Amino acid sequence: MALLERIRGPRDLDGLSGTELGALAGEIREFLVSAVARTGGHLGPNLGVVELTLALHRVFDSPCDTLLWDVGHQCYVHKMLTGRQDGFAGLRAEGGLSGYPSRRESGHDVIENSHASAALSWADGLARAYEVRHIADRAVVAVVGDGALTGGMAWEALNNIAGAQRPVVVVLNDNGRAYDPTVGGLGRHLAALRRGPGDGGVFSALGMDYLGPVDGHDIAATETALREARGRNRPVVVHCVTRKGAGYAPSEKDPVDRHHAIGPFDPGTGAAPASPPSWTSVFSDEMIKVGNEREDVVAVTAAMRGPTGLAPFAEQYPGRCFDVGIAEQHAAAAAAGLAYGGLHPVVAVYATFLNRCFDQVLMDVALHGAGATFVLDRAGVTGDDGASHNGMWDLTLLQAVPGLRVAAPRDAAQLRTQLREAIEVADAPTVVRFPKGAVGPDIEAIERHGPVDVLSRGVREDVLVVGIGPLAGPAVEAGARLAELGIGATVADPRWIQPVPEALVALARAHRAVVVAADCGRAGGPGTLLAQALQDAGSDVPVTGLGIPQQFLEPAKRTRLLTALGLTADAIVEACRRTVEKGLSE
Repeated sequence: MALLERIRGPRDLDGLSGTELGALAGEIREFLVSAVARTGGHLGPNLGVVELTLALHRVFDSPCDTLLWDVGHQCYVHKMLTGRQDGFAGLRAEGGLSGYPSRRESGHDVIENSHASAALSWADGLARAYEVRHIADRAVVAVVGDGALTGGMAWEALNNIAGAQRPVVVVLNDNGRAYDPTVGGLGRHLAALRRGPGDGGVFSALGMDYLGPVDGHDIAATETALREARGRNRPVVVHCVTRKGAGYAPSEKDPVDRHHAIGPFDPGTGAAPASPPSWTSVFSDEMIKVGNEREDVVAVTAAMRGPTGLAPFAEQYPGRCFDVGIAEQHAAAAAAGLAYGGLHPVVAVYATFLNRCFDQVLMDVALHGAGATFVLDRAGVTGDDGASHNGMWDLTLLQAVPGLRVAAPRDAAQLRTQLREAIEVADAPTVVRFPKGAVGPDIEAIERHGPVDVLSRGVREDVLVVGIGPLAGPAVEAGARLAELGIGATVADPRWIQPVPEALVALARAHRAVVVAADCGRAGGPGTLLAQALQDAGSDVPVTGLGIPQQFLEPAKRTRLLTALGLTADAIVEACRRTVEKGLSE
């Protein structure tokens, strides 16, 4: 690593020869494989942009020139070249390097949100700001993948960039895929341009200059194109063709996603250790069974068949699984059309990405009474990927949608059951949400009242403990420990949390106090909804809601964050004890 150790900032690249740059690229790949093997992370995207990132930092003077990384999956090489090599031992760990660009780490980082298709809008806005302020000596560069161009927001921005004719350099990192291969007409169009040299196709038609296609693994050729683009006082697209996972055989051969995102692995083989069954795998397995029983059930993915568990369904029923690209808004509105056409669509997305299509869920699906099911993976605290990936906003948003029903399964058996219950609803949208990671043991109910499961009962009805989804387990544990303290606790899982079940309201009214624990934002969460339902019923039973405060969480392990947020059995016991003691003193 002799060369890499000498690189402490972008200008350290300036004096390197072509031979040295090639050697440095090799050292960077070795470093990436070794580092990500220990911590897990986005390996394939970074292996694919080694030479491109070297060229970018040799041509542009970051941070005076602004490099905007769309999504940020591919920012590790950028971090290495901007003085952060020593931090990779703590990649994606509490107090360590973020897996995405991070302003707190470096002035070289700008966009932190790690949601696709936004960088071009940032670029347009920044170029407009420079024009208004008469700043002419700073380049604006947006690095955008072909997968991100499947998102409609990217084309809204391109329309404005091309129309205004301000100097913006759009670096199209074209590797033919997001997680999955790039779909639709854009995929075919870019494939045709790769066979170039061409006239720039749709980019030229919009009024932008087009340079390419360029071999994104040829540093000299990429530098030449970037320097040409920088010298033009107008919007330019530099089309760089790269290979995801380049230079590491296990990634290049990975049939799923070229090691787009991977946990810790053996760097010699690329193999990851076996993992226990996950919530995603349970959903994946049940979708196959549902698909076999009901031909009207179809699946929709936003370029994430593998991560959301739909890949097996797509393989089994290829004509019934639709990849719409990174286009969640389109996915939701198209689901309304699928429902109107006599099908029942299951739209599987990460919970954090549902934020992007709230209007379509509200106005296209709910307003029209469409029977569509949204399956939200990675709901609640996810941890490692940081603020923008915690699925903590879905319930805050969805509580405002009339007629929508939300299920929060507590275990694998309930996930299978509630997925089927959701798909049975034909006249309103349904949501099934579950967390990231391994699924725990099933928790049997001792009673059922309507949709509400009672999981345990105390000797008295001092406090009702409501455990939502994966917090049902800690709630049961808390109930047993409260009994040891002489506090009578009933532990319940409502299963369906929106609208609030009447049986849950009745159960709450029979107790002196209620504590609700939920892995979601407190604002508009299950605690708030139950308190409102009790108030509407004329009850003054106090409700304490435990959840996630509306703040952006720093990266850390899920278990660590749950502890810090007070979403553990210990915290539930303490909240119940305080609530009961307060009631006795009044």
